[in-house]
Amino acid sequence: MATISATHSYFRFQQACRRSAPAPVYRTRFSRPSASMDSGDELRAKFMEFPYASAPQRDLMVELLSSVETHLGPSLHPCTLPSDVQHFGNPDGTAHASIHLRSGLPSSQVEFVLGAGINCKLPSGGALNITSLSAYLKPSTDAPHFLIELIQSSPKSLVLILDLTPRKDLISYPDYLKTYYEDTQLDRHRQSLQKLPEVRPYYSPSLYIRAVVSPTAIVVSIDGGERISIDEMIRDHVGPIAKEVLGFWMETCACSDRRTGESERSYLAERDRIIKTTTIEVDLGSSFPRLFGQQVSDRVLGVLREIYGE
Repeated sequence: MATISATHSYFRFQQACRRSAPAPVYRTRFSRPSASMDSGDELRAKFMEFPYASAPQRDLMVELLSSVETHLGPSLHPCTLPSDVQHFGNPDGTAHASIHLRSGLPSSQVEFVLGAGINCKLPSGGALNITSLSAYLKPSTDAPHFLIELIQSSPKSLVLILDLTPRKDLISYPDYLKTYYEDTQLDRHRQSLQKLPEVRPYYSPSLYIRAVVSPTAIVVSIDGGERISIDEMIRDHVGPIAKEVLGFWMETCACSDRRTGESERSYLAERDRIIKTTTIEVDLGSSFPRLFGQQVSDRVLGVLREIYGE
């Protein structure tokens, strides 16, 4: 789950949580439930509801996920996560999350596609709502991964992260920069968004996040106002760009003809492993116990660690 913590409210929330006594993160493995699992169709339908997102945000995420399933579905396994990992919350009912993951068939370039939604009440009032879609490719290709994340802490503010995250050093491999970022003119999307008065660049406090994204990444803060609302921004500006970038990724990256040699595959596998491990241990491993409690956190992270290949 590429849950990049990217709003000031979220960081204030994390700081408030850290002032409480945190419990250690255990690496306990849990067996997967079987008899109590709902059908796959019911769980997918429940995930697609995005109950805490605004209507335009929900519509966009449903359209993006449906597009992925339409174009890549035949090359993906059904979601096999346990039902209590696909949907879970904390005992107080103040935090809820849903995860939908489909791994690629052996013949597919796609390692897995992961959709996620998190909603939690903030200590200062209000709520934080995060929806994301990320897709990892296998080391058999060096094409970029895909990421979109919408992080909303109020009805009038939103942080958008949209990127084809590179898998090679762009200085050492200038042809990679040219192929995926220059010739494709991906930067025009960031430029067009930042021309709008409601949009300004967002600089993540995390240097790690700044190092992971590409030079053409859209990492912006959007404020709704009298001229245009957040919902209109998502519908009229964010949505069309996100759909175009995802379409390019599915056609050019997920079905890439670029094949890697054995030594290069080892490099890509290790690089991807570091990124996934950092996501689990640094991001989710620190926030999930505080959001959902240790038992729920251990159960969910235990399953994700298995999938991420730790």
